[in-house]
Amino acid sequence: MKASLEAILQGAGVWRGLEPATAVLSARCPSGWPRLDAVLAGGGWPLGTLIELLLPAHGLGELRLLMPALRRQLLPSPGDGPRWLVWISPPHEPYPPALAQSGLDPARMLRIEAPQPADRLWAVEQVLQSGSAAVVLCWLDAVDDRWLRRLKLAVENQSVLLIALRPTARRQTHSPASLRIELVPAPHGLDLTILKERGRAPTRVTRVFGE
Repeated sequence: MKASLEAILQGAGVWRGLEPATAVLSARCPSGWPRLDAVLAGGGWPLGTLIELLLPAHGLGELRLLMPALRRQLLPSPGDGPRWLVWISPPHEPYPPALAQSGLDPARMLRIEAPQPADRLWAVEQVLQSGSAAVVLCWLDAVDDRWLRRLKLAVENQSVLLIALRPTARRQTHSPASLRIELVPAPHGLDLTILKERGRAPTRVTRVFGE
């Protein structure tokens, strides 16, 4: 029994109470926005876990917010095959020329249409299990918390940026997401409220895109 316990304690995912919280930080992808990276633990978006972005309407700047990380995630890695940016039931048709102008390769994108929430969640799970995705963006509304836990488990140990975009109305619902951020439209563009991240109180980030 003692030997088994020692083996568990040596695992990379185990946090000891005397160790700093940074010992269990996941891999990170810089957001590309200094004001946001300055407050996110580890200096960027966490990979291999579930992130939620809550927004009152589509087209507030959520893609602009994510664009630097999408470009970074799609950069080829030595020894790895091509990896995909997967859109699952986006509210608007992705426009390849604009995406290409932003530095994304449309040939490395896959759009999946799934009308029902359960179908969308199933599609996310299948994409994650394939091991071919670099980024998965999924638009969701009301979903079963158990499904979200399944997605969080499915993405573990993968260098995948997994983001669920959901209505602000879901702010009060419980979520297993490791990071929850509310997007707040402002006259200067966009503010953010970090609602949930390990070891921190809610934090406001203003003028994310700068002046």
